[in-house]
Amino acid sequence: MRLLIKSGQVIDPVNGINEVMDLLVEDGKIIAVENKIESKEAVVIDATGKYVCPGFIDMHVHLREPGFEYKEDINSGSRAAAAGGFTTICCMPNTNPVIDNAAVASFVRDRGRRTGLVNVRPIGAITKKQAGCELAPVAEMVTAGCVAISDDGKPVVRGDIMRNALEYAKMFGLPVLAHCEDPQITRDGQMHEGYFSTYFGMKGIPAAAEEVMVARDIILARLTGGRLHVCHVSTIGALDMIAKAKKEGLAVTCEVTPHHLALTDEIVGSYDTDTKVSPPLRSAEHVVALRKALADGVIDCIATDHAPHELEAKDCEYNLAANGISGLETAIAVVMDKLVNTGELDLEQMVRAFTSTPADILGLPCGELSPGTPADITIIDPELVKTVDPEAFYSLGKNTPFKGMELKGWPVMTIVGGKIVAQAGRVIED
Repeated sequence: MRLLIKSGQVIDPVNGINEVMDLLVEDGKIIAVENKIESKEAVVIDATGKYVCPGFIDMHVHLREPGFEYKEDINSGSRAAAAGGFTTICCMPNTNPVIDNAAVASFVRDRGRRTGLVNVRPIGAITKKQAGCELAPVAEMVTAGCVAISDDGKPVVRGDIMRNALEYAKMFGLPVLAHCEDPQITRDGQMHEGYFSTYFGMKGIPAAAEEVMVARDIILARLTGGRLHVCHVSTIGALDMIAKAKKEGLAVTCEVTPHHLALTDEIVGSYDTDTKVSPPLRSAEHVVALRKALADGVIDCIATDHAPHELEAKDCEYNLAANGISGLETAIAVVMDKLVNTGELDLEQMVRAFTSTPADILGLPCGELSPGTPADITIIDPELVKTVDPEAFYSLGKNTPFKGMELKGWPVMTIVGGKIVAQAGRVIED
């Protein structure tokens, strides 16, 4: 199949392109990015007034399969990704059984391939059963297609295990994706510790709970020379340490979620359990610092931490509710509306944070629009205004604090391997 995308604003940070151009796709590959391409055999897509970008990558999602298919499965998560403008998603290992061996990793990889919608890449566990006591067999998980290791959802409490993980993963060029949290400090906490936790009468989680683990893991990265990636960074202190580590030349990267960029802890006063996440939504000064760090390049990329849940896990008292937000279908619009449209984040920076940077961190063969590369493309309409309706989500998880919010700037087409898999927010059915 041949596609010709005409007259769109092509944004490709890898190749330094940010101008109105045409893009030709054939046999699943990008053939040319030039001015005024003509092709009689091609299906023409008019992208006038729209942004044509490399396919967006989400390096941190929870697809729940195997074991928790009542929350999400690989098929529904892939459909949510396609509708949300993502062409590649990387799924965390906190499944049942855990992705801690080649058999489970291969199952996830193959299930992703069979959906045929987006690229699904498994992330293997750091420790067996995510129990934090013994390293998982990293070598065999690499052969099964794992692109990183992480115990996300649980911190690696033992320093000796984290040290060994950094050393072992280094042998394979893998990053270690760290969930930085001291569980003794966060125990029974429900929201960020500060003014509003006192006002709302809820037990708080201090920023220090994240920062002490970030400090430890940076020290271990310095000791081992391993590649450390801090998941869902959320505090000023963590940002300061990461910035210093980068200046020192350590192999330290980090990500931020759209909800930590867009929302503050004040919203928890609604007692809506869809606002309950880990790490918790932080106070306004932390949100300001996160936005500045993303614009300054201290934060490397944006990842959703897509965490869908069934109704019963959220329709309960706040202290009993599960942590997590279903984020694949709102992420791009949230960042466009809250940061790009307000001038706090440059458009090219946003595209880089969703494409080439996560591709570089994980060693993925995507994230750019160079001729010969896979034709994974995300097209965004910066003028499109829609209201978030979780009942229209493809994800089985309808848990979003953005419900009912009007956002401007939505993905309108997702192309994977030269095939249009979603258009106008709806998946293209075979």
